[in-house]
Amino acid sequence: MKYTVTVGDRAFEVEIVGSTVRLNGTEHQADLRDVPGTPLACLHTSRAVRSFVMKRERDAWTVEFCGDRFAVAVLDERSRAVRAAGERHRPREAHGVVRAPMPGRVLRIEVAVGDPVTQGSGLVVLEAMKMENEIRSPGAGTVRAVLVEPGAAVEKGASLVEITPQG
Repeated sequence: MKYTVTVGDRAFEVEIVGSTVRLNGTEHQADLRDVPGTPLACLHTSRAVRSFVMKRERDAWTVEFCGDRFAVAVLDERSRAVRAAGERHRPREAHGVVRAPMPGRVLRIEVAVGDPVTQGSGLVVLEAMKMENEIRSPGAGTVRAVLVEPGAAVEKGASLVEITPQG
C-alpha cells in the first residue's frame, strides 16, 4: 500500500510491502508494532528499536518522540485521489474581468453593479450563430462593473463583467 505522510511542511512517499518500507524510493526493513493497551508503538529496524507515543485524532495523528510532538497526516492512494477531486470542485472566488468566449450580440445583462454572484451564476446572455449562450461566473464575488450594454456586438475576448472577491 502507498501512502503520503506529511510531517509539518514535509511530505514523504511511503510504500509498505510486508516488512519492506520504501521511503521516497529508498528501501528499509522495518516493522511497526503497537504495545497493547497503551498509545505506544515500537519501530523495529535493522539499526535500532524506537518507541513512540501515537494518538489518532480523526484524519491526523500526533506522534511524540524524544520529548518532541509532531502533527502527522497520512493519506492512502484512494483518500489522496478523493481529496484531489474535491479540491477541483471546491467553489472558488472570482476576481477580474469575465470575457466573451465567442463573438456575438449581447441579448441580456443578468446582473447589476454590487450584486453578489456565486460560481455558475448567470452574468450575460450572448446570441451567437442564432443561439443563446449564458456566460456564467467562474466563482464567487461581487459585480464591480458591467462593461457592455444590451444590443452591443462583441468580439471574442471582449470584456463583459468585472468581478471582485467577496469580503
